[in-house]
Amino acid sequence: MILVSSCLAGMKVRYNGTDSLDVHIQKLVEEKKAMTICPELLGGFMTPREPAEIVGGTGEDVLRGTAKVIELSGKDVSDMYIRGAHEALHIAREVNASLIILKENSPSCGSAAIYNGTFENRKIAGNGVTSALLKREGFKVISEEQISEIF
Repeated sequence: MILVSSCLAGMKVRYNGTDSLDVHIQKLVEEKKAMTICPELLGGFMTPREPAEIVGGTGEDVLRGTAKVIELSGKDVSDMYIRGAHEALHIAREVNASLIILKENSPSCGSAAIYNGTFENRKIAGNGVTSALLKREGFKVISEEQISEIF
């Protein structure tokens, strides 16, 4: 089973209530080769919600407690991101996920790039919280930008 970010399958669950539809991913879900997850919703967030970025590092640093996920208003929401990551890990183990495709640049799901924590649309290399945890636990995580390398 392949796990995919819900927003990539067309579900309107992003922070601003939109999706990031990728037709290849939507097809995998329709063919029952993939199932959707949204770590942010699993962590207790609603849609829409404030934008958030990792401040002071990457997803690995959030898991270590040396960086935080902060909303635009300044609220620390790290615990909800960590909770969502652990819920996603539980699902990945439960379905024995062979591949996980997550939304690039997200503070949860980024697998190569995330926003740098300044809310100025600047990116840095790094994993989001969920990607970091899943990779640490041995799962193969890619983004929608790498899907052509796999299929």
